[in-house]
Amino acid sequence: MIKRILERAKTIFKLTIKLVAVLLVLTALYSFNLFMMKPFSVDHFLSKELILDLIESPEELTYVGILDRFDWITKHNSKLSIPQDDDIDNDIKQIEKVIKTLYKYDDSRLSDIQKSTKKIAIFDYENQLKELKDFPYLDYPLNQIGGIHLNTIEFMNSVHPIRSDSEAIAFIKRTDLVKDVYQGVLNHLKKQADNGIYPPEFVYGHVINQLDEFINVVNTEHPLYKQFMLKIKKLELSNDQVDYLEKEITRSINESVTPGFKLLRNFMANTKKNANPNHGIWSQPGGDEYYKLKIRTFTTTDYSPEEIHQMGLNEVKRISSRMKEILTSLGYDENKSVGELMNELNENPDFLYADTPDRKEIVVNDYTDMVNEAIRVMADYFHTMPKSEVIVKAVPEYSEQNAAGGYYQSPALDGSRPGVFYANLYDIKQTPTYSMRTLAYHEATPGHHHQIAHSLENEELTLYRRFGYYTSAFAEGWALYSEILALEAGLAENPYDELGILQSELFRANRLVVDTGMHYKRWTREEAMDYMKSVTGMSDTEVRVEIERYIVWPGQALSYKVGMIKILELRERAMKELGDKFNIKDFHSAVLDHGNPPLFIVEEMVEKMIEETLSQ
Repeated sequence: MIKRILERAKTIFKLTIKLVAVLLVLTALYSFNLFMMKPFSVDHFLSKELILDLIESPEELTYVGILDRFDWITKHNSKLSIPQDDDIDNDIKQIEKVIKTLYKYDDSRLSDIQKSTKKIAIFDYENQLKELKDFPYLDYPLNQIGGIHLNTIEFMNSVHPIRSDSEAIAFIKRTDLVKDVYQGVLNHLKKQADNGIYPPEFVYGHVINQLDEFINVVNTEHPLYKQFMLKIKKLELSNDQVDYLEKEITRSINESVTPGFKLLRNFMANTKKNANPNHGIWSQPGGDEYYKLKIRTFTTTDYSPEEIHQMGLNEVKRISSRMKEILTSLGYDENKSVGELMNELNENPDFLYADTPDRKEIVVNDYTDMVNEAIRVMADYFHTMPKSEVIVKAVPEYSEQNAAGGYYQSPALDGSRPGVFYANLYDIKQTPTYSMRTLAYHEATPGHHHQIAHSLENEELTLYRRFGYYTSAFAEGWALYSEILALEAGLAENPYDELGILQSELFRANRLVVDTGMHYKRWTREEAMDYMKSVTGMSDTEVRVEIERYIVWPGQALSYKVGMIKILELRERAMKELGDKFNIKDFHSAVLDHGNPPLFIVEEMVEKMIEETLSQ
């Protein structure tokens, strides 16, 4: 009996060894195929490329968060990406290789989803390649809204985790690298200058002032120091540990961060005399063709600048007409323009918060209530709601003067960091009460937070479809559509709330006019500001910030209204073709369940939903 058991054990052991050997061989073959040949699956290929990109970007690894527990291996939380002189050439070679491989996949052997994925990847990589080859220096790395100097501070304070003393030390190791990062940026700026590319004068003014604020602030008031100390004091550390960390972050700011900011400041001060006297991208070398590429990239369409300009004029007329109806019904002077009337509303103290010391806290709490209400109501419009939490914060003081009215930061994949809706509370006139709901719905629920968290949490999507591609027209189009959806769901409490939502839509329609106006029709900054204020009635601060944003970010502002128009167009088509079979939850799933695709892929998905519903 014992002999039989021993023989059986030997047999099982031999089989196990053989199985392990087979698995090792198969793993080796798969790995060889994945990294040395064209992978068997286009999904595996794109996932591999995404993983390689993530590995090369410690910031992205920190942002995603899922590898933080393995930081003792990856060390990503102690690193920053340092720009190198050969980055552009290396990127061109890699993208060319990726595109060549993608075209090798036979569509007849791909599933419908894989065909869509291939289309998305080729569209994205070819746009990237054209920009790198034709316009490698036609950008503004230092600008007043999203410059590297602001992004570094926000990343360290808002994204880098400090949950232990080791993560606090990693934070300091990162700040020790800031000067090296900025030296790399400086080399890029010098190449820009060699190619005759300089930003407009107002950019110099804003950026130099921002850099001065970081350079001249005392250590204890430095935003990196303040946030760092706030976080470590929440940890269970000894007094000696806290003292050591405080000395180290102070040293790092003095030896790396501040000298890094001085490098950038000196460059801006020395080149200010060369500032571009014009504002549109048309005035830069290759600017007209670059703008066409940015339109294609941001809107995922082939619209010409002229077509978009006319689209904007038509939408401005339509929305203004509806707003005029509401304003007239409320007793306002029908002889005044919508812009004039909305400007009066902006100045009306009945719609403004009192400028008290606790104003920001009060506004954040009110925004939070609006977001929570929307989450409850929107459950009736979607098959699933995001699991990730979303919170509201005020835009940091160091960037609020030139930041947009609001923006969103996505959650960590592992749930360690919630999504954040940042509201700009710099100027009380930026936050009239009637406009708050539309911003909350745009940035949080059912807007950016809902869409992005839904995609991150959708485990049926491949890695590439979840993280590999971002479409501004889809993301911003969805967020703007969400404002209208919230209105339809009854979340507007009164006609003034509806006016706020319509003003937001009018504002995005206006963007089509002024963005193409400046970058295509050669409008000045002042002409664009005058038009925007006359049409929307927005405050002077809001108008200035917005127009200056479009100047340094050509084409991005077009994505909102173009994307929204397409989503509404597809919904109207689905409702017409399906009749009683139309289900708003099914429509939203068709739009949202496929990651963040270009608009032409969204159209394919909705058409598929219509066909499947009709066949039932």
